[in-house]
Amino acid sequence: MKAIVVERLGGPEVLEMRELPTPEPGPGQLLVDVAAAGVNFMDTGARRYGPTGVELPYVPGVEAAGTVRATGPGVDEFMPGDRVAWAYSNGTYAERIVIPAATAVPVPDEISDEVAAAAMLQGLTAHGFATEAYDVRPGDTAVVHAAAGGLGQLLTQMVKLRGGSVIAVVSRPEKAEIARRAGADHVLVASGAEFLDRARELTAGRGADVVFDGNGESTFHASMRVLRRYGTMLYYGPFIGSVPTIEMLDLPNSIKICYPVFFDHIPTREALLRNAGTVFALIKAGKLRIDIGRRYELAEAARAHADIESRRTTGKLLLIP
Repeated sequence: MKAIVVERLGGPEVLEMRELPTPEPGPGQLLVDVAAAGVNFMDTGARRYGPTGVELPYVPGVEAAGTVRATGPGVDEFMPGDRVAWAYSNGTYAERIVIPAATAVPVPDEISDEVAAAAMLQGLTAHGFATEAYDVRPGDTAVVHAAAGGLGQLLTQMVKLRGGSVIAVVSRPEKAEIARRAGADHVLVASGAEFLDRARELTAGRGADVVFDGNGESTFHASMRVLRRYGTMLYYGPFIGSVPTIEMLDLPNSIKICYPVFFDHIPTREALLRNAGTVFALIKAGKLRIDIGRRYELAEAARAHADIESRRTTGKLLLIP
């Protein structure tokens, strides 16, 4: 089978196609033919700095959808021919992959493999951000950074579904319409801290209830200052750049800062099936739209990484083996 392999850390050029033996599923595992694999910022951080708990050489990617080819001993929830999707099983930049059956969720017939692959990591993340990390209520105002990206668009839609309003921040004028299509009430084209004064004006000086910031250090301190008293900042940008450090006494307006972890939203298989089912139900009902920005052949993985790091892309990027 063909797979992308990283033998040394570095830029996109270290992503190289290799021929590897097809793995065999062990106890509790599935062998899956990958139909579509998600490309995420976390993949670029792993490529540059090393993946957590994985040694070189390694096959990148943690999110995909496909069809079960074979099952290992002890698997009774799935059978060959079933369509499944998953997040956080390493090695998705490949034609085939072995994953733990416990990480897979069934894909409804009404949802394509591409949409399922694009929805798993970012869809579950957006759902967790807007329900558990911060429980968006009707009338809340949210600032969403990188609002034209795959996660930004889903966050915007989740906030709107829960009755909130969205001040979207995008980096380029051509991304503004994409944020508006996702439902943003206001769109600011800004870099760094440029959004701060305009966002506070849009809240009549009160400040936002919540800010979703995955930009890293460039916007971190301004995001703290855009919040109302006792507002909440959700920070999720460790793969964009250095993690900001602050003193407790530097927190303005008695704000709260949360670093939401994916697995705290799905700590059990029951939670995974429940929350993935909720995301898929919203998609089927037409209430949550998945924007697939670009598709790449597997051999184009380096180009996909270069594109996502350029910040010129919008929506979800997929590799199609």
